[in-house]
Amino acid sequence: MPSPSLRVAVVGATGLAGQQFLAALVRHPWMQVAKLAASERSAGKRYSQALQDPSGTSRWFVPEPLDSAIAELKVEDAREMSTAGLDLVFSAVESDAARELEPLYARHVPVISTASAFRYEPDVPVFLPGVNLDHAALIDRQRATRGWRGFVTPGPNCTTVGLALSLKPLDDRFGLRRVLMTSLQAASGAGRSPGVLALDVLDNVVPFIAKEEQKVEIETRKILGRLEQGVLRPHDAAVSATCTRVAVLDGHTESVFVALEKKASVAEAGQALREFGRDFVALGLPSCPAELIHVTDEPDRPQPRLDRDRGGGMTTTVGRLREDSALENGLKYVLVSHNTKLGAAKGAILMGEWLATKGYVG
Repeated sequence: MPSPSLRVAVVGATGLAGQQFLAALVRHPWMQVAKLAASERSAGKRYSQALQDPSGTSRWFVPEPLDSAIAELKVEDAREMSTAGLDLVFSAVESDAARELEPLYARHVPVISTASAFRYEPDVPVFLPGVNLDHAALIDRQRATRGWRGFVTPGPNCTTVGLALSLKPLDDRFGLRRVLMTSLQAASGAGRSPGVLALDVLDNVVPFIAKEEQKVEIETRKILGRLEQGVLRPHDAAVSATCTRVAVLDGHTESVFVALEKKASVAEAGQALREFGRDFVALGLPSCPAELIHVTDEPDRPQPRLDRDRGGGMTTTVGRLREDSALENGLKYVLVSHNTKLGAAKGAILMGEWLATKGYVG
């Protein structure tokens, strides 16, 4: 295992995603937050000062308290931040900024990102813990073609995470032909839009999230795809998604319909889901839960308020597993996955831990 001295930077540190990284990294046994970076307007300030709005109110939004040592770190300009002395950069910036900044860092050190800027590049792996670890071979290709010492690997869209994770064990045992999914996504997935989001979603379901459905459909097939002679071939299964926003704070709920290559009983599918990821869990990585997928037989579960924090927000809960007569070899189920933990910072940190054990980081 890596020594407890991996020096990491969080870029986009003042935003909500950056704050989630910092909350998750406090007292991490392997990783030390060595640098913070954000926009030019925050550069030169102590982190606690950079978080204050003009009235002096702190815009620290995550429920965990701000660590006093992190509060005292000076924020650097993301465009000028040196990677000297760093082992890893966590990038939590918007996609336009990521397209500019992440290659600057990747010339020297690995970059794990929450942005979509590089997700669809053919030499960029989009990792999901325990699902597609063999895609690490793309890192060597990326380094060779781009001339980088480091690399860029973004995490999936938060809506893709629970879907692809739950599909993987079904694909491994029975094969996938077709996937239909409707999401009921938490408000936190939209970030913070004061005075707008609450009015939009209260007493309402918003049946459109810009670019979300395309992201889910493309990323799911990429994550479940296979490497053939060093080239990643997306999965052949058709994936169709309808994504909606609902008045839930955290935790994405998804209703999934699957047509399998081989018929599977509910019991057989449940067993595949329950057994999935045991080898990955056995690695004992600091951010890994005791189970990647939890299957519940209760008829009214999963529910986001009751199930999103299972495994520290790192376990996807699957329930209402049933046969579906409208699809050939059909199954249907409901899942809940924590969009700001497994689907964002903590999921990225877990992949950083795995990459460190394989020598790609540090």
